[in-house]
Amino acid sequence: MSKSPLASVKERFESKEKLVAAVEKLATKDLWVDRVSSGKGLAKVSNAKLIRLHTLLTQAKESFGTRDKLVASIVELAKRTKDSGYASRLGEYPLPRLLDMHRSLSRSSKRAAAAATKAPKTSAPKTKKSAAVKAEKPPAAKAEKAKAPAAEKAKAPKKTAAKKA
Repeated sequence: MSKSPLASVKERFESKEKLVAAVEKLATKDLWVDRVSSGKGLAKVSNAKLIRLHTLLTQAKESFGTRDKLVASIVELAKRTKDSGYASRLGEYPLPRLLDMHRSLSRSSKRAAAAATKAPKTSAPKTKKSAAVKAEKPPAAKAEKAKAPAAEKAKAPKKTAAKKA
C-alpha cells in the first residue's frame, strides 16, 4: 500500500515548508512558467501536487537543463523543426504537460523505429491456377458437374404435407 502524501513529505523533506522551499529553488525561470497566485503561493498547494511537481522539476532539470531544450526536443520528435509557431506555442505550456508530450512522442518514435527495422515477412505469393491448367479440363466435365446437383434434386422424394387432425 502506498504512503499518504503527508507521510511522503515527512520522510523525504521533514516538513511541508522544506518541500515548498525545494520546489521554489527548482522552479527557476529556465524551467518554470509562473502561474501561481501571488496571494496564496505554493504554501497553499496540496502535498501530493507539491511532491509531483518536485519530481517533475528534478527530472526536467536532469534530463534537459532548460525549458528551451525540452521544447526543442519535442519539436525534433514531432518532426516539426521548421514550424516556429508550434515551438512558440509549446513554450507557453506548463512543464508537466511538456514532459508528458515528450514522453509520448519518444515512445511513438521508438515504436516506429522498431517497426521499420523489423524485417517484413516475405512469403511466396499465392499463385492462381494458370490458364493452361484450366484448359486441361474438358468442357464436358464442367457441364457434367453442373448437371449432377440438378439430377440429385430431381431424384429426391417429395415431402408430403402433414394432414391436419
